[in-house]
Amino acid sequence: MSLLPSIHGIIDRRVLANYRAQPDVVARLLPAPFRPKLIRGHAIVGICLIRLREIRAGCVPRQFGLASENAAHRVAVEWEQEGQRREGVYVPRRDTSSKLTALAGGRLFSGPHHLARFDVKEDDASLDVAFHSEDDSVAVRVRVRMTFDLPAASVFRTIGEASQFFEGGAVGYSARPDSSQLDGIELQCAQWHVTPLEIDELRSSFFDDPRRFPSGSIEPDCALLMRGIEHEWRWREPMYCGETLTNA
Repeated sequence: MSLLPSIHGIIDRRVLANYRAQPDVVARLLPAPFRPKLIRGHAIVGICLIRLREIRAGCVPRQFGLASENAAHRVAVEWEQEGQRREGVYVPRRDTSSKLTALAGGRLFSGPHHLARFDVKEDDASLDVAFHSEDDSVAVRVRVRMTFDLPAASVFRTIGEASQFFEGGAVGYSARPDSSQLDGIELQCAQWHVTPLEIDELRSSFFDDPRRFPSGSIEPDCALLMRGIEHEWRWREPMYCGETLTNA
């Protein structure tokens, strides 16, 4: 078992901006043992935009916790382990506004974290999050508004169905650069509640890259919001994919 401490804090705001994509295209991005987790024949990929506060090891007082804006490009996956089907997310890319988090990525936090410049504008009805990585490899903009239901074209029939699908992705695995090791971490929330968002703009240089996703193989699906969630990150035992990976 890992000797690293669990990490505690509050999810001040979490947006899951999601795309539906062709499973065969998504499968090419995944290391073994992962395969796309499907809903009505579609793979689900997306960006988790999360603002954290009071982030600290369990023994550290709240007032010394960190605050940061963070982003993770994610793929909903499943795999077989010890004869059982497991589910979670594979994270090929993580970005953060925190220099300390970037330095601690792969040590105190799961997988490498790339330093990025975030620009956030929000009010009670809308949210606009943009970031650009300092290595110039990823740029994202997500503009969303509060709403009462999912888009009619979404693969999810109800908010409850969408909530259950993403709650199943609590375990995330990230690749280490030039390694076959996949770091594992589990998000444990004191409560789980999502509300729908209407997407006005969803751009990611990662998902918009035609080398990864040819034209017609991916399109926006829905967005969900969480706020004010006490949570804990717990390390999981790493997995090994049998091939050397490079992070995006």
